[in-house]
Amino acid sequence: MNLRFLPLCLLLPVVAAAQSATPSDPRITSWNLAPSGRYARLYESTAAKNAGTAVTTWSRGAGVQATPAYAGVMHVSYSASWVYVRSTGLGYHTMGPWYGNAAQTQNFPNFPASQNVLYRIPRTPTVPTTKTLTPGGAIGYGVDGVALFDNRDAFSYAAASGQDASPANGLRGDGIWNRDAYVNEGVTFDPALAHQAGSNYHYHANTPALRYLLGDRVTYDAATKSYAEETAAPARHSPILGWLADGHPLYGPYGYASPLDPTSGVRRMVPGYAKRDGTLGTTNLAVTGRTSLPAWAQRAQNRAGTLTAAQSGPAVNAVYTLGHYLEDYDYLGELGKTQGADFDLDLYNGRFCVTPEFPQGTYAYFLTIEADGTPKFPYMLGRWYYGSPTGGSVAAVGETVAEYVRGGQSQALAVTATATDAGVTVRWNSVEGGTYAVATSADGTTFTPLAGGIASAGLATSYATSVRAAYYRVTLTALAVFDSRGTGGLSGLDGFGTAALPVQTVGTTGTARLVNLATRAAVGGAAGTPIAGFAVGGTGAKRLLLRAVGPGLAAFGVSGALADPALSVVAGSATVAANDNWVTADATTMAAAGAFALTAGSRDAALVTTLGPGTYSTVIGANGGAGTALLEVYDTDTGTPASRLVNASTRAFVGTGSEVLIPGFVVSGTGTVRLLIRAVGPTLASFGVAGALADPQLTLYSGATAVATNDNWATAANAEAVAAAATTAGAFALANGSRDAALLVDLPAGAYTANVAGAGGTTGTALFELYLAP
Repeated sequence: MNLRFLPLCLLLPVVAAAQSATPSDPRITSWNLAPSGRYARLYESTAAKNAGTAVTTWSRGAGVQATPAYAGVMHVSYSASWVYVRSTGLGYHTMGPWYGNAAQTQNFPNFPASQNVLYRIPRTPTVPTTKTLTPGGAIGYGVDGVALFDNRDAFSYAAASGQDASPANGLRGDGIWNRDAYVNEGVTFDPALAHQAGSNYHYHANTPALRYLLGDRVTYDAATKSYAEETAAPARHSPILGWLADGHPLYGPYGYASPLDPTSGVRRMVPGYAKRDGTLGTTNLAVTGRTSLPAWAQRAQNRAGTLTAAQSGPAVNAVYTLGHYLEDYDYLGELGKTQGADFDLDLYNGRFCVTPEFPQGTYAYFLTIEADGTPKFPYMLGRWYYGSPTGGSVAAVGETVAEYVRGGQSQALAVTATATDAGVTVRWNSVEGGTYAVATSADGTTFTPLAGGIASAGLATSYATSVRAAYYRVTLTALAVFDSRGTGGLSGLDGFGTAALPVQTVGTTGTARLVNLATRAAVGGAAGTPIAGFAVGGTGAKRLLLRAVGPGLAAFGVSGALADPALSVVAGSATVAANDNWVTADATTMAAAGAFALTAGSRDAALVTTLGPGTYSTVIGANGGAGTALLEVYDTDTGTPASRLVNASTRAFVGTGSEVLIPGFVVSGTGTVRLLIRAVGPTLASFGVAGALADPQLTLYSGATAVATNDNWATAANAEAVAAAATTAGAFALANGSRDAALLVDLPAGAYTANVAGAGGTTGTALFELYLAP
């Protein structure tokens, strides 16, 4: 059977991803350093927030930031037993404002400040029989380097005074009826649901700003500077939000419906705690008064369940509402209810389960929320750690460790040099407050200065020059004064990165050229809108057939196909061609191009258009639906045309099973064509893409035969050739040592498919790229 008459992306079965290379421990790799080259910022007031006026220095109470501090995680290192994390403790998001009352007429007493964090977590958690109560202060850290606190606010009811202890009255309380931090202090939280103890910025409950950064079903309204929970049904497992002192992960609120079955669907996790309102077998405190403790609190306090008058709490009323105290909740597992049937999470607010990062299973805590994102007790953890909390803050790293990654001012410089008509454009990841110099070299050893005093343009900076050279080096030469607390003394000065600009040679032989590009991807709903593109090179116009096939996939046994796709072609910001439902006049062109036939009157989309050299993007609209669609681009020119397809890309969500990303292409003609093929995940974070696939794996097939495969591009034998091909093809550079995948292959005529999956069944957004390479 002629392969060109079948959808390329339907030719192969889904291939399971292999295990990734070291370091693969998520305790090492899940820390988010991508935004750490930016100063921490805050809004000093609601008026400043509404105006979008943030500051990088500030002073209020204990929170004094006289010089800017870089935000978040600064350094990650590890040994066989421990992972060490340095952080400033300041959020990547713009923090604040904070008030002491709902009317926002009382300023919160303190601003945050850099914390000089050095925290470690065990790589091999232990689970003791006797559990440890969570302490005051940090119980772990978010992957953004912000402290995680437990569900208490450090004050309790003082029975002798008939009131809650508080900073205002100077009391501490009896330690029996302990105040819920979210309920009692939530008014002081900023839009990220965080505030500070002294100057220590921290989370107690839901973390919407961090979850938004990680792509976990949170939206951000730039006009109101606010976050909201997405309303569509969840389609993917939440990411790791942080690590607790016992070495167990804290995930967002969405997990697999069946704890050991990743194919069981995803839903919001249900905690095992319920208010003591008389339902579900709980005590009705509104009737009995706060005269007894739940069974879990009896053990936590080593106290009898029935309390004396001097130990009882206040009556449930409008001031002391049900939920005001932690002890207002029963654990349903102690009332005859069953975990896994009546609720998901145990006494500690976790469960043993498989996750994308732990396909073999792990104990994991889950953030708990209501459907609208409102924090839900017990929020992160119950009153105990599940494991032994051997981790915590340390004064210094007292052993030999391996460095995993640096952030902030000391982050590694990844440089690219791209030839243009006018010369060369040099690009690099930069740090706020940094000044850079560019130098050139003929041999990669001896460098001659080209330009200096180049100020950072943010997290990415570029420099254009007419000087062509074989190599370009960028060096960080100066930094504005910054707060070095939390950076571990790493200055970053004189750090450099080098890019090669080899002489371009033609890798294609004979008449071989790309004549068909195709990608199957999920569209609409939680998957969103895949972003696909292609480029036409050479001279002269190119006649193309483009299709977005949904209903037409049913003939090939594809379930859940998109019912009514729409297709548009965009150049820059202008739509140059569009179609909703294809027309029969194009059937002849489809047949001549070797495309499979569409059923007359189907709601598939297709168009025939002629485009000049340039870069184009294609958008598949879902018309309010959701499902799988196949995007196809056919070169309909015959003979030896003056222009050709030189680049294709698709950014889409990569799931598991049938939802991995499967692009395809066809090579026609004689000889071979050299192609650079990439599956980019981690490097997308430097472009602000949230929820990027942490460890993509790429396999290329011809029919059912694997032609080539790659997990981590930098460990491949031809890594230098891959980097050089990217430079000359105009592709952005992949970060040194990143877990992105890439192949450089010479291919004869034939049909090929690529399989992009996440190592260990992980999911996230990935960018598939195909370049005609020198």
